[in-house]
Amino acid sequence: MFLKVRKEEVIDGLLKASNIIPSKTGAAYLRTVWLKAEGDTISILATDSSIEFVGVYPAVISDGGLVGVQGKKFCELMRRLPPGEITLKLDPSAKHLHIEQGRRKYKLPANESSWFQDFNPFPAQNAVLWSGDLFKEIIDRIAFCIADDEDLTSMNCIKFAPVENDDVEICGLNGHQFGLLRFSNPDIRAVLGQDGFLVSKKYLLEIRKWLTNDEIEISLSDKRLFLRTENRKESFSLPLKAYVFADYRNFINQYKDRFASNLVVDRHELTDALDRIFVFNTEANKATFFDFGPEELSLYCQGQDIGEGTELISCQYQGELSKIALPTKVILEILGHFVSDSLTFSFVGPSEPCRITGKDDPNYMIITMPVEITEDTYYSEEEL
Repeated sequence: MFLKVRKEEVIDGLLKASNIIPSKTGAAYLRTVWLKAEGDTISILATDSSIEFVGVYPAVISDGGLVGVQGKKFCELMRRLPPGEITLKLDPSAKHLHIEQGRRKYKLPANESSWFQDFNPFPAQNAVLWSGDLFKEIIDRIAFCIADDEDLTSMNCIKFAPVENDDVEICGLNGHQFGLLRFSNPDIRAVLGQDGFLVSKKYLLEIRKWLTNDEIEISLSDKRLFLRTENRKESFSLPLKAYVFADYRNFINQYKDRFASNLVVDRHELTDALDRIFVFNTEANKATFFDFGPEELSLYCQGQDIGEGTELISCQYQGELSKIALPTKVILEILGHFVSDSLTFSFVGPSEPCRITGKDDPNYMIITMPVEITEDTYYSEEEL
């Protein structure tokens, strides 16, 4: 192998490859970044045995070939080099890769090409274009509702579900919180087939790092989700999960006619007030009490040994529920994922689900659980 490449052409791909491979643990194969030179391009390939990344970039190839190098070291060296042309040359024994730039010369051990295992090819026949910006928004607005613990199976996953009228629903839940975002896209709806698919949280976060605002191609096989940039320079694939997702539609229908109490508030005013009330939350007391009046909402928290805080803000309220306790930190996080200035909190009862919707977020909702109030003001989070 002998080729020349410009650092600025490949560095983004190298950094993405480096982010995927493990640092120290795992087989040497998994800590390897593979370089494949052919035609007038160099392909950069990396995997952690689940995620697969392939980037294809322009290069001047004198002698093609395939070589693997210790990924973290190679990528870090390339990152530290200045912009400009870099020569990569595999020695005749295929034992070392030489990296040269002007008077700078380096040598890294090379892994045998026989170690390389073919990556899953992108199934182009089923691919459709989609907005990378929308995909990022979906991850941002739903992923926080997903449990971090992988042992919680489907609660650690986001669900892409096909529904009626060419619509798609994206949802996630963690036992005490549920997020749902709906949009219409007949092409994506067709890709999902009858059952949709599940992606675990750790893979979502890797997708989020890779995505830009540009359009991407998306495709599915029986076991993997494939993403590719519109110019086809980079592709990213990951395994799907085969868990059974909760029947969230049954849950929604069970409560849709029971939200009898409704609170309408300004999101910014509520956020500012809760941010100050949060100062009085403690490890034993993580909630804020909401006392409802027709035109005024009282927010109250008392922290043992640290004092208490009360704020009054304007609202519109209709219903028979007089008071509820909601976890302050959870509500603050939820508020940050809406764009509407005006939000509606809909309640069933003091210990049943609370639905949050926004005037300018017509296809987005979050359902969260209040905390149970007892006579001793002790509370605990309820389960959905």
